[in-house]
Amino acid sequence: MDLLLPPDLVREVNERLEGRPPRDVLDWALLESGLDRIAVASSFQAETTVLMHMAVQVKPDVPILFLETGFHFAETLAFKERLTERLGLNVIDLRGDVTPDTQAARHGERLYERDPGLCCELNKVIPLKRALRDLDAWITGLRRDSSPTRADAPIVDQYELEPGKTLVKVNPMANWTRNEVWTYIRDHDLPTLPLYRLGYMSIGCAPCSRALFPGEDERAGRWAGRMKAECGIHVAETARDAEEVTPTARGT
Repeated sequence: MDLLLPPDLVREVNERLEGRPPRDVLDWALLESGLDRIAVASSFQAETTVLMHMAVQVKPDVPILFLETGFHFAETLAFKERLTERLGLNVIDLRGDVTPDTQAARHGERLYERDPGLCCELNKVIPLKRALRDLDAWITGLRRDSSPTRADAPIVDQYELEPGKTLVKVNPMANWTRNEVWTYIRDHDLPTLPLYRLGYMSIGCAPCSRALFPGEDERAGRWAGRMKAECGIHVAETARDAEEVTPTARGT
C-alpha cells in the first residue's frame, strides 16, 4: 500500500512523543507532520473536551467530527452546543444512511439490544469511515488506561482503512490517565457533561449507556449487558463498507 508517512518516521515519532504531553503531540500532528487533511474526532466527553481545548489553540479551525447517531442523550447534544459556542469549534456532524425510525423499519425495533454491532456499524462505523476517506489523518481522545482493549494504543498509527487508502491515526491522550484529564478540566475551568455527576463515566448512546457501579471498569457502562467493549471505529479491521450492510444482507 502507498504510505503517507515512512515507517521509520512513524517509529521515530512514537519514540520521541511517548510520555510527552498531548499538546506536544498535537503540535506535531497539526503543524509538523505535513498531513494537511486532518480532523479531530470527538464524542464531547471529558477526554475530547480536553483534546479540543488544546487543538483549537494550535489550529483554531481544525474540523471536529461528531457522530450524530440519533440516539444521543439530550444532555450530550446540549453540551455539544454549549462547548461549540465557548471554544468556537468547527463541528461537522456525521450521519449514517438511517434514522432511528428508518432503522427500526428496516431492521426491527431496538436493534441496539438485538444486534449492537450492526447498530454501531450503521450509525458510527459507516459514517465515520466515509468521512475518513477524504482525510490523511484523524486525532482521537483514546486513552490506554480506560480499557484493556486500548492498553497498547500507540501515539501515532498508520494503517490501511480500505484497499488503496492509507490513514494516520493520532492518539495524543494515549498516555494520560483519567486523573490527568480531570485535573486539566479543573485547572482550565472547562465545562463537562452533566451526566458525569449522575455516575456515568463513559457516555455513548442513551439506550446503551448506564451509570457505573462501585469498582467497575471505566467503560463498563457502555453497551451494558451486551458483551461488547468497542463500537468498531477504533478497530479498523472490523469496519466494513457501507455496501455490505443492506436490509437484504443483514435481515429486515
